[in-house]
Amino acid sequence: MSAPVNRADVGEVHAEFYAAFEAGDYDRMAAVWADGPYAPAVSCVHPGWTMLRGREEVLRSWALIMANTTYIQFVLTDVETDVYGDHAVVTCKENVLTADEDTEAGFLAGGSIVATNVFVRAGEEWRLLLHHGSPVLNVADTEEE
Repeated sequence: MSAPVNRADVGEVHAEFYAAFEAGDYDRMAAVWADGPYAPAVSCVHPGWTMLRGREEVLRSWALIMANTTYIQFVLTDVETDVYGDHAVVTCKENVLTADEDTEAGFLAGGSIVATNVFVRAGEEWRLLLHHGSPVLNVADTEEE
């Protein structure tokens, strides 16, 4: 029988995923992702990328992204958490701000991504098994079609 579920525990790991990315901290990011018997099933789809599969490949992608991201901030909205035994699904909208300090203007860009994050409970801890992010078109973009 599964242990009782505390949704706050899932929420904490979900928040840590984004905090690790904002901090550009590879070790924190690696600690969020599932390992052990789940390592081969770890999957990630970055917006505009193809599917990455396997813990090593996924973490390599995060290392590259974080090494090339000067500044990023997430404001999460529409966060919904559903727990199914030892799996949890968190959906949200990532409202993203990025900047490039290497340019004169300190280029700042923003956008929205819808994300699905699937967690697995390994022992007493929740770990990220799948992250899938898809960009959201601006309303003005869809009106032009």
